[in-house]
Amino acid sequence: MLSLLASQGPAVLLTSERMAGSVNTNPVVIRRILGQLKKAGLVEVRAAAGGTFLRRAPASISLLDVYQAVEVVAEGKLFHVHASPNPRCAVGRNIQAALDATLARAQTALERELARVTLAQVVTDLALPAGS
Repeated sequence: MLSLLASQGPAVLLTSERMAGSVNTNPVVIRRILGQLKKAGLVEVRAAAGGTFLRRAPASISLLDVYQAVEVVAEGKLFHVHASPNPRCAVGRNIQAALDATLARAQTALERELARVTLAQVVTDLALPAGS
């Protein structure tokens, strides 16, 4: 959705129906996500004018910004381990502690990589011929 907005230019407003057509989903899903992106300050939605536009330049929006805007996982909790394992089971009792450090490193690596890529880079990559 954001790549579509970024590729249209700053003066073009896109409707949720147009974005839904690009994503191949229902406009209701798009509007729900737009609400999250708006709350994060990434887009502006003008219902009366019939469209949405980016509030920031694509080069200033990282994929980490987008991830943090739309993901529902709490900070530092990308991976979820069942909250109530059986305390009488040696595996269940210790699985969280056994995985915590590894999962924290994995989340840090993911967020570091997402922070390195901007929306402008994604739009540039969209213009590349397939397979390159």
